[in-house]
Amino acid sequence: MASAVGSAALSLLALYLALLLLLSPASASDYDHKYQQNEPVTLWVNKVGPYNNPQETYNYYSLPFCRPPGKAVHKWIGLGELLGGNELIESQIDIKFQKNVDKGVICQLELDEAKVKQFKDAIENNYWLEFFVDDLPLWGFVGELHPDKNSDNKHVLFTHKNINITYNKNQIIHVNLSQENPKPMEAGRTLDMTYSVKWIPTTVTFARRFDVYLDYPFFEHQIHWFSIFNSFMMVIFLTGLVSMILMRTLRNDYAKYAREDDDLETLERDVSEESGWKLVHGDVFRPPPNLVLLSAVVGTGAQLALLVLLVILLAIVAMLYIGRGAIVTTFIVCYALTSFISGYVSGGMYSRNGGKTWIKSMILTASLFPFMCFGIGFLLNTIAIFYGSLAAIPFGTMVVVFFIWAFFSFPLALLGTVVGRNWSGAPNNPCRVKTIPRPIPEKKWYLTPSVVSMMGGLLPFGSIFIEMYFVFTSFWNYKVYYVYGFMLLVFLILIIVTVCVTIVGTYFLLNAENYHWQWTSFFSAASTAVYVYLYSIYYYYVKTKMSGFFQTSFYFGYTLMFCLGLGILCGAVGYLGSTLFVRRIYRNIKCD
Repeated sequence: MASAVGSAALSLLALYLALLLLLSPASASDYDHKYQQNEPVTLWVNKVGPYNNPQETYNYYSLPFCRPPGKAVHKWIGLGELLGGNELIESQIDIKFQKNVDKGVICQLELDEAKVKQFKDAIENNYWLEFFVDDLPLWGFVGELHPDKNSDNKHVLFTHKNINITYNKNQIIHVNLSQENPKPMEAGRTLDMTYSVKWIPTTVTFARRFDVYLDYPFFEHQIHWFSIFNSFMMVIFLTGLVSMILMRTLRNDYAKYAREDDDLETLERDVSEESGWKLVHGDVFRPPPNLVLLSAVVGTGAQLALLVLLVILLAIVAMLYIGRGAIVTTFIVCYALTSFISGYVSGGMYSRNGGKTWIKSMILTASLFPFMCFGIGFLLNTIAIFYGSLAAIPFGTMVVVFFIWAFFSFPLALLGTVVGRNWSGAPNNPCRVKTIPRPIPEKKWYLTPSVVSMMGGLLPFGSIFIEMYFVFTSFWNYKVYYVYGFMLLVFLILIIVTVCVTIVGTYFLLNAENYHWQWTSFFSAASTAVYVYLYSIYYYYVKTKMSGFFQTSFYFGYTLMFCLGLGILCGAVGYLGSTLFVRRIYRNIKCD
């Protein structure tokens, strides 16, 4: 058995290495980024779109720019870049390493009514464009509106591209694009589209060439440091408060519950006063309703927690923010690799609670989160196809993603479920479950599961509130998020605060003689995602200038996908923390 499992593990490892090679674009020139004198340097055109709508992007040649003669040459890109809406096409601009060009001709653009209308619509919507040289981005605008609003030709098109490239020895360090020579547009007119290239030496090393794209004043502002400190103080206060209140209360409860040498009168008084969590010891380990679903979301949440931690650490070590789509590719590969964890946690939990249909539990665990994301992605993809946007995921890419799930993630989840059932699936509850459920007395409104669940997410949300602003601004406002050390601290703080708050909520619920703590502990932690989604609504209307059905759909669709993952992650952490707490307190009492 052990040798078979070992062989299977080695086979899977070999497949994963092949998968990594498949998903990561690599070629010799792209790897070393070294050029010889007068060696051709390719400028790749990528996309255009409204500046205020980051996801509403289109192919560069969707606007009537001059196309290269012959068949367009596309650059092969990885899975993450495809999912990010990139399509790199070789341009007509002739660039050679360290060779200046004072004025070169790209093409002659002949305008007609249709082309003029397209360009005018693009200029009115503040269209920007993106190029790449040696994997470094260049940005510019298609044109601008003439300051004189009464002018008949208020729309002007930039016809000259001035490209400055700095280099260190045989490597390109930085690129910059400035648009010049604006010309009014009229049907029947021909515009000369020109460019110039200037090479500038620099002493900046290749390792530091991406620093210019990082907004240090924004991300390392004092408010960012203060938010980390504030959250850290919250953790200290909350963990100290939980330890002091709960342990002192439990110590008194244990002492009173364990006394055996008191006189009869004292014992009768203690029994009559006995209430709270001790009275439900015969029901507290009763299997929760919808055990299959709870096992699936807890297993998936445990996987997502490990996945986020792993991706953050890889981003810190490997500086994944430098590569286009590297974070997305890493996330997908690591999700496949960590699927064993979801199966193990779900299978063990389902078996310990007496579940019988473990195959159903395994299938739900392996497919729940991916299929929720697929459902949202399908709707967004339909919208993107209708608009003809680059955000539409190609069919081949969808096949690759499904292949990863079907042949990597699903088998690992199956393996994890089998191992979890056999290694950690034996029931070992401290107290025996009684045959007849105990009636739950009515309590104050603030001790009901629904209120406890909604209040449980407030403090965890407070601990990540500031970081959410930086993450949202990075994703929706063209900033490169690189402070993954901050994210690691915030993630650990979130885990600790979530566990502490959920334990407090579970203790209050049990003291109210309500033994339905399993789903309550999950929803109490998962409600953090509800507050994040409410914040995203505020952020959309107050902090951005997005507009239109396309961008609104993608904003709230992506945010919903993110909040579903966050809710499942926090809910699983809260449930697992509450499970350890409940087992700990009932282990030291006398169960009938």
